[in-house]
Order: sequence, then C-alpha cells, then structure tokens
Amino acid sequence: MLSKLAGHAPVFSGRAVSGGAFTRYLDHGSRQVAWIRGALGSATELAGVASEVGDSEMELGLFRMAGPRLQSAMFGALLFTTWVDFLQLSDVLLRECPMCGDEKLFMDLHRVQGLMEPTLADLTSRDTERVEAAALAMPALMGKLAREFNMMHADARSAMETGGKVMVAVQMLEMLTMISTLKLGTPRPPPSAPAALGVGLVMSSGGVMAGSQLVVSAEWMEMMRRLVQAGVISLPVVSAAVRIHGGQVMMAQAHQDLPEGVREALGDSPEVRGMRVTGKAGAGMSEAPKHHVLPKEHREWFEARGFKGDMDIDQFCVRLEQAHHEAIHGGGNWKLGRMWPDEWSRRIMRALQDAEVSAGRPLTRNAILKIVGKNMKAYDIPMNFTPGRSR
Repeated sequence: MLSKLAGHAPVFSGRAVSGGAFTRYLDHGSRQVAWIRGALGSATELAGVASEVGDSEMELGLFRMAGPRLQSAMFGALLFTTWVDFLQLSDVLLRECPMCGDEKLFMDLHRVQGLMEPTLADLTSRDTERVEAAALAMPALMGKLAREFNMMHADARSAMETGGKVMVAVQMLEMLTMISTLKLGTPRPPPSAPAALGVGLVMSSGGVMAGSQLVVSAEWMEMMRRLVQAGVISLPVVSAAVRIHGGQVMMAQAHQDLPEGVREALGDSPEVRGMRVTGKAGAGMSEAPKHHVLPKEHREWFEARGFKGDMDIDQFCVRLEQAHHEAIHGGGNWKLGRMWPDEWSRRIMRALQDAEVSAGRPLTRNAILKIVGKNMKAYDIPMNFTPGRSR
C-alpha cells in the first residue's frame, strides 16, 4: 500500500501525498520498512547461528539475544501499518475533499508522527529494557492514535457535509473498508460508532483467535507460549500485542485482564510472569555489572573469526553479581587478578588457542561458542546475553 501511495500521480488539483511537502511522510514510512526488515534479518541470522551451535544452553542464549529484535519488529510493524492508514486517509482527503486544507492535513500528520517518534526511537535502539518499555506502552499509544484518526475523520466529514459534497463523503466512508487496522473484529460497530485502530480478535471455542483482517491460530499462540517460557520474549509484551489487536476495548487493560482463554493459551502463571525481570528497579537492587564473555582486549582476534555485526563481542555480555564478577577475574584488583591462571580472560583465551593449535586452523564461530559455553557452565555464568558497551 505504501508503494501504491507513492505511485499515485497527483490529480488535476495537484494534491496527493505523493507530491509536494507530503512526500516526507512517505519517506518516513520507507525508513520504518528498512529498520523493520533489518531487525527481522538480524533475528533470523541469530536464529540460524543458534540452530548450528550444537550446545542446548548456548542455543537458548542466542535465541534470547534475538528476543529484543523480534519484539521491536513485531511492534514496529504495528506502528508502520497504522502510519500507512493515516497516509491512506490523507491521500483520499487531498484528492477528493477540496474543503480540507493542505496545511491542516500536513500539521495533523506532523502531530501523529510526533506521537510515534519516541516509541520508534526506543524500538530501534535494540536496548532490551527500552524495547520492552516501549512495547508495554504501545496499547496506550494506539489509543491516542485511534483518537487522532477519529478526529481527522470527523473534521473531514464535517467539512464535506458543510460543502454539500455528499457523494464524496460517502466515498470516503466506504474507503474505510480498505484500511488494514481501522475496524474492530466481529461484531462490527454501528455506523455512528468511531473507527478504532487495531484488528479485533475473538477467541473461538477451538482455540483460534480470528479478526476481520487477521487470524491468529492456536499454533501461533503455542509458539508465543514457548518463546515466553524460554525467556526469548516476555509475557507482558505478548499480552500488549494481543490487547492492541483486540482494539480499543482492551487497550487499557493489564495482561491479567486478558480473556481467560488467551491467558491459558499463553501459559500465564506466576512462574512465567516472573521469568523476565529486567532493570534495577524490577529487581529491587542496584544494576549488576556487565561481564564481557569474550574478552574485549582480544576483539580483533574474535573479529577475524566471524564475530562482527550482530555477532559482535559486545553482544555477548551477561549481568553478574559484583562478588561473582570479581571472583572470576581473580578479585577486585583486575591487574593482580590477571596473574591467576584461571582468571576468566586468561582461561578462555588459553582454551581457545589450545583448541586452535590442536585443530591446525582458525576455529569457526560455532566452535568458539561451544568452548565458551562449556567454560561458562564451569564458572556458573548464566547464558542470558545482553548488549554491553561498545568501543
């Protein structure tokens, strides 16, 4: 639809989102497509590496690394689809409603873009805590966007009725049936009810959630449940997505208020809800230090063996208690600690270099991860990777 809007030639009046100052809003949509594809590509690459590593715990750790990318892409796609809805409405108004001023439409889109920008910035950050916070705030944002759309629609209808353009008003209302996220699922609202952003879903007796434009199967719910239980994505985030798809009625509800069938399908339980406590506030303590599993001082060595991009060594950090972190590095003084043969950095590089000498060739990335995973188990280091500070 974005491509169609970009390809629409302006009508005789020269008004369309594909012409003039409105093209910046099409470009904004194109940028969203680019980063969503990038996030999905990154998650796919990590999933591919995980499937080849040959160690179940390291495999799960790599899958968890893909979690923030998967979450950002999932919610970014919802925002992008909503943005296209606003562009479609604006394009129709520009073409068919001479009474709707260009400046007002331009400022309306500018205001909507401003509402989306902070959430988009958090989703594109790839920071686990920022992505999760943005996802949890999305139902409230979608409620605001629904109100913005309804106001634009009401203002345009009023202007067209005032101008006597009854047929154009009818055409514009019929246009709403083409919008991907503007109609609730069954039952449909009466004609006088405002349109609502979000595809409505209802849970049927067979465990299938169906809406006017989208069907979420029991298989999808099972996959979400497995991802939640594995700690790849969190239950509140999945619940937020379900509430958004459920439309305005459910947007403001907490995940505990989801329909019982949905909660059961997601595997909602105190144990599952407690699996993903992020941030120092959630843990009730100061933030634990991040430990680079792959030593930073040997960055070039790892880069030469494939640890670049999404597999950069800065992606392989874990949070450890201060005492645990100091213990694996030989105490609080890192310079003295390095004199200990089993200090983490010395031990891991010795193991890797010995394996490389035995193999007679540079180790592959998967072979390195397998050796690192074995040593992490020996040092009781959890394989819950989180991005650390880069150079």
